[in-house]
Amino acid sequence: MVLLYDGLCGFCNGTVRFILARDRAGTMQFAALQGDFAKGVLSRRPEVQGADSLILVEHEGTRGEVVSVRSEAVLRVASYLGAGWRFVVVVRVLPRVLRDALYDAFARFRYRLFGRYDACPVPEPSVRERFR
Repeated sequence: MVLLYDGLCGFCNGTVRFILARDRAGTMQFAALQGDFAKGVLSRRPEVQGADSLILVEHEGTRGEVVSVRSEAVLRVASYLGAGWRFVVVVRVLPRVLRDALYDAFARFRYRLFGRYDACPVPEPSVRERFR
């Protein structure tokens, strides 16, 4: 499981740190949208090429590579984190088009609210092996 994120976005980098601190299994990996791994995924998956948001890439046996974007990616990450974070999946009762519209509205303002980096921050040495 690899979470693609906007490496220049302050909120997105904070989200990655949040997940790292709560990932009990320690198996989720991360890749900035600006990197080679993400470019490979985007070239294989034209339906997500324009996405500048969270993209969750999972490999599910016979289904192969499964890609979730926007609100669905957030809900799958919350489910993965387990414990108290599973309550977030109650948002799934909302139609996906509404969830994604809310996600997109927030995404439009994320740089203004949380800042933008000039370059992707380098991960701490203790978690660097989890980044692609």
